[in-house]
Amino acid sequence: MMDEKLRTKSARRATLLIFLVCGIGLSSWAPMVPFAKLKLGLNDADLGVVLLSLGAGAILMMPFTGLLINKYGSRRIALIAALVIATLLPLLLLASSAIQLAMALFIFGAGIGSIDVAMNAQAVLVQEKHGSHIMSSFHGMFSVGGLLGSIGLGFLIKAGLSPTVAALSISLLLIVITATQFKKLFPKSEEAQADSMTLSLPKGPVVFLGIMCFITFLAEGSLLDWSAVFLQFSRNFDPSLSGLGYASFSVAMAVMRLTGDGIIHRLGSAKVVLYGTLLAGFGFLIAVTLPWAAAALIGFVLVGLGAANVVPVFFTAAGRIPNIPPSIALSGVTILGYSGQLAGPAMIGVLAELTSLSIALGFVGVLLFVVAFAYRHRE
Repeated sequence: MMDEKLRTKSARRATLLIFLVCGIGLSSWAPMVPFAKLKLGLNDADLGVVLLSLGAGAILMMPFTGLLINKYGSRRIALIAALVIATLLPLLLLASSAIQLAMALFIFGAGIGSIDVAMNAQAVLVQEKHGSHIMSSFHGMFSVGGLLGSIGLGFLIKAGLSPTVAALSISLLLIVITATQFKKLFPKSEEAQADSMTLSLPKGPVVFLGIMCFITFLAEGSLLDWSAVFLQFSRNFDPSLSGLGYASFSVAMAVMRLTGDGIIHRLGSAKVVLYGTLLAGFGFLIAVTLPWAAAALIGFVLVGLGAANVVPVFFTAAGRIPNIPPSIALSGVTILGYSGQLAGPAMIGVLAELTSLSIALGFVGVLLFVVAFAYRHRE
């Protein structure tokens, strides 16, 4: 019994570090974008098209990842995906054309999509063996990685390293973490498996949870892509301070996820989704309806606080759907969810062009109220 507890503790720590690897790997690309843009001489439109390759690679790989996990186990897939991410990261700055960069980003995105499904499948298993909700801590570590990756790469460049050498340094860190931790993850023999697997469209509870994730990820993606624009052009922020909106949201989300497991223990998953989506929805409405600059930042903080633990609850629910292996359910939910983060901000742009950015962001708040209502009645 004690050995099992020790193995679960070790696997939990290793899974937390794999989430950290994913967060660092993905966020390290963000400060590299301007360097790639300048090197290749891309305009904003061309860069936007190239950047779609990352999301496309992630989403297209996710359904295959479920099948691969069923055959080889999430531990092995997490290892391979982490090595792909670490290998491709410095190569992104070595691309000599937009086509090469797009191809590299597609493979990099495939690695991100694969490790995302694999680490969540492992987290569901660890949580099951642990016996209580700990999913929020995993997603909190991803958020920490997101902050460390972007800040860390910038620090290395500020210290005098070239962008490529800085990216290579991050890659070596990711390899060291993965190499020392992956054997501590639970092997395939301890994961739920299906006798035969084929690619198929998600259905039933997977679709429901996927749609709920789509809206939640849409909220996150809309702040990533539009919060700075909103603050600069609708609330007259100086361009140098326009990033405060997303920074406020990110810090609030990271803090809330790291403390979220205790909140879920006390309130229960259903109330966390209900209260969280209501709080996030009101956060959007406060940001877009009150004309003061401080109100916008307060609104974005409320979105981070409210939305932080909603996705971990949904992922936990996906891992417990009867008669569907967690790896397959998670791949379906993840595909639909990340579609919201990829395509959603473009939808916000179209709606903003037809109406205004304030109305478009307010509409996201209304959608979060829909999640609160739908999930409450589903439960």
